[in-house]
Amino acid sequence: MKAKSLRNIVLSAVFAAIIFVATAYLPRLPILGGAGGYVHVGDTFIYLAASVLPLPYAMVAGAIGGALADALTGYVVWAPATFIIKALMALPFHSTGTKIASPRNIIASAVSGLVCTAGYYIYEALLITSFAVAAASLPFNLIQGLISTVLFAAVGFAFDRLKLKSKIE
Repeated sequence: MKAKSLRNIVLSAVFAAIIFVATAYLPRLPILGGAGGYVHVGDTFIYLAASVLPLPYAMVAGAIGGALADALTGYVVWAPATFIIKALMALPFHSTGTKIASPRNIIASAVSGLVCTAGYYIYEALLITSFAVAAASLPFNLIQGLISTVLFAAVGFAFDRLKLKSKIE
């Protein structure tokens, strides 16, 4: 196995663990209305993973970290959707640049927040068979996306000042 592939696998596993902890155990707020769920900061770390890792590795980190958080904290019904949605959230990002918080990646984080919101809206509507009731969760999912984008930009700029990306490549 090539050293770079091994590095990407290890970083993907580390990011999956960080995403799991940030989603499951850092402060989170339950979503009132709809079918439940919660607002968390784990998506910030999916954005960071997608800015540092090649696409398939970032997708795996987000999918595993997010789905494990749901499965192990009483939201197991959400785990299948989370696995797919969190993987898709890595798609808009670009990991080959020298900066984590590049303008493209900041825009990508906002797009990912919309992907997340749309994905959970569709899943929730199918789960409870009502698009109208599922709409009650939309503001909370949008707030989560906004918070994660702001945190990603702040942490990304801090990591860029430390030249962290070049140190882990």
